[in-house]
Amino acid sequence: MSNMKGVFSTLGASNHSNTIREQNDYYATDPIAAELLLELETFNPNIWECACGAGHLSKVLEKHGYNVTSSDLIYRGYGEGGVDFLKQNVCFDGDIITNPPYKYAKEFVEHAIESVPEGNKVAMFLRLLFLESQSRRDLFDRYPPKTIYVASKRINCAHGGDFEACQGSAQAYAWFIWERGYQGSTIVKWFN
Repeated sequence: MSNMKGVFSTLGASNHSNTIREQNDYYATDPIAAELLLELETFNPNIWECACGAGHLSKVLEKHGYNVTSSDLIYRGYGEGGVDFLKQNVCFDGDIITNPPYKYAKEFVEHAIESVPEGNKVAMFLRLLFLESQSRRDLFDRYPPKTIYVASKRINCAHGGDFEACQGSAQAYAWFIWERGYQGSTIVKWFN
């Protein structure tokens, strides 16, 4: 049975992990993910990074001239803390870009799409495994992503934001791009 646990851990099944998950599911995204995203897509000048952590994505977006609103449930020294994105009832005049806490990823995607105007974008950095699961099938039927960019080379997400302790990633990640109102087929592309 211990071999199976190791296999599931490598595959990224959270309930079979060899390590304790970060309490608030904080896995900081390597800033290279945002740099690469900006080579693939253009965005509204106003961006909301609604799970900003310590600002790894926000800082890259700001460096590229975007007006970034950064918030998170937990204050980690960047942006505005104490903001529960899932309880915000706003229409944000811009695009939303984030790496959400994976255990609430579906809820983040739905809420983000419903929080931007028609034609605006939502970009979520998610494990490729997000494509699986019957419980998310209704999400993809209602809100098909316009494009999914699969990372050919692994990009790190650091447990608790500690990149120094991060020893590479066994996870495959992708940028999932939704455009509110889009109802066509999803295009899959590769990057990195």
